[in-house]
Amino acid sequence: MKQRLKQIIEDSDTKAGKTFDLTIQAIIVLSLVCFSIETLPDLSDESRTLLHVIEIISVIIFTVEYLARVAVASDKAAFVFSFFGIIDLLAILPFYLSTGLDLRSLRSFRLLRLVRILKLARYSAAAKRFHRAFLIAREELALFLFASMIVLYLAAVGIYHFENPAQPEEFSSVFHSLWWAVSTLTTVGYGDIYPVTSGGKMFTFCILVVGLGIVSIPAGLVASALSKARELEN
Repeated sequence: MKQRLKQIIEDSDTKAGKTFDLTIQAIIVLSLVCFSIETLPDLSDESRTLLHVIEIISVIIFTVEYLARVAVASDKAAFVFSFFGIIDLLAILPFYLSTGLDLRSLRSFRLLRLVRILKLARYSAAAKRFHRAFLIAREELALFLFASMIVLYLAAVGIYHFENPAQPEEFSSVFHSLWWAVSTLTTVGYGDIYPVTSGGKMFTFCILVVGLGIVSIPAGLVASALSKARELEN
């Protein structure tokens, strides 16, 4: 019996496994839709009651699923403390924390119900492919992230040097200049603070060019890694 249950839960290649995966995925989507509907301001009491009933049923199903996964796991501790094990627990824990005793402050944990959307990744082959691609390119991405932090700091120092004399309030320190550096390097450019000196404008142009690379290089790394991940699947 346990072996059959393990096959249904962990093997999505069988008919029973696919049915299980699709059912859980549908319930996840339903619970997220209901959560969104709950935020509407003019819901009737009947609607709120219905949504609460759906919430209870979905949490019961997720709880049974979580306990079943723990039961069939070869290494129970490893599953409980794994990424998806923690996600599965966080998807149901807020419901139990916000019932029973009048611990109203704990109701903020109900926002963690949004974690359920991460459970969708468990049932997606594309998500597994992304995970494999990340493992392939993780060293390059880590190096690029480190280099980006250095460029970010240098951009903040540079704009502080050019703009602090002309705009001492907006660019009062390197730390204040970091916001400009982030928005410029990501090519967002909110426009709340911007250079007014000639040197600052030239420096900004250079940073914008660098920012284009910062945006495009990770995309290229991930695309290459995804191609390798797809080849490994085949």
